[in-house]
Amino acid sequence: MIRNQWYAILESNEVRRGKPVGVTRMGEKLVAWRDSQGKVAVLHDRCAHRGVALSVGEVHGDCIWCPFHGFEFDADGRCTVVPANGRNAPVPKALTVQAYPTHEANGFIFIYWGEPEGELAPPRWFEDVPDTFSYGSARDPWHAHYSRVVENQLDVPHVPFIHHNTIGRGGRTVMDGPWVEWQDPDRFFVRTSMRADDGTPARSAKEMDPPDKPFHLEFIFPNLWQNWISDKVRVVAAFAPVDDENTMLYLRFYQSFMRTPGVRHFINWSAMFFNTAVAHQDRRVVVTQEPKRSDLRIGEKLIPGDAPIIAYRRRRQELIEAGAGAAE
Repeated sequence: MIRNQWYAILESNEVRRGKPVGVTRMGEKLVAWRDSQGKVAVLHDRCAHRGVALSVGEVHGDCIWCPFHGFEFDADGRCTVVPANGRNAPVPKALTVQAYPTHEANGFIFIYWGEPEGELAPPRWFEDVPDTFSYGSARDPWHAHYSRVVENQLDVPHVPFIHHNTIGRGGRTVMDGPWVEWQDPDRFFVRTSMRADDGTPARSAKEMDPPDKPFHLEFIFPNLWQNWISDKVRVVAAFAPVDDENTMLYLRFYQSFMRTPGVRHFINWSAMFFNTAVAHQDRRVVVTQEPKRSDLRIGEKLIPGDAPIIAYRRRRQELIEAGAGAAE
């Protein structure tokens, strides 16, 4: 995983007031809860005293309470009460739990995974997915490293094969391009042109202009992706790393063409049923990939149609190396 990044790790509705939630993300056990004002806090899910999971405890006001000996920890991971010493007794400074900076926006809970320096800018989002869009969502576990799940959504040549009876119908197997357009160092667009094989070899991005269509894919490091289908329809995904072999895929269908509440809900639900089925066509293949984790050089023999994957791997490697240097 890339250090010193904001990661979307949960959807907002997974963390309700009054109940802590334990999850594994980035290979670490975490506990999330809401304080008395509804603000989300995230700590390492282990009491500093005797190693009990705080997620099996309770929320007391602004703190999480360990069920073993009643220690209470605030959102910064500081122990505020040691009952056995007396409520008004000073608390040893060593009784702290690792806390993670959090940010909640667009129905996601983000944590900053790394060593923050100074004031953190908020995590990025897709500016062209306004609040006027409604969405349906699904949470889908994959037995695959998150980098492989990301790459699957950047891989266009697979569409007419894995999805031959869903989104890949039509026999358009030849890919011209693709065109990778960097918006800034940590965000890029992908534009593609697929056509039936008429005997003419695929043309590279250098040989032709990109298609004059608004459709594109977009990726924001480290784990956000958008399929820009039309002015009124998008598919968005967050790839939450669980550990080195598992990912929680948060998948959403956004639309603005139907705003009538009951009908809107039905359309969003129906679209998510279809999108999840499409994702499962991918999942059965991606979970077989070896090695489990993608890297810049893992012995794969790539083709021109893999340009988005190459772009992703190169930038990911740069960020991993930068994060390792910061940790040192």
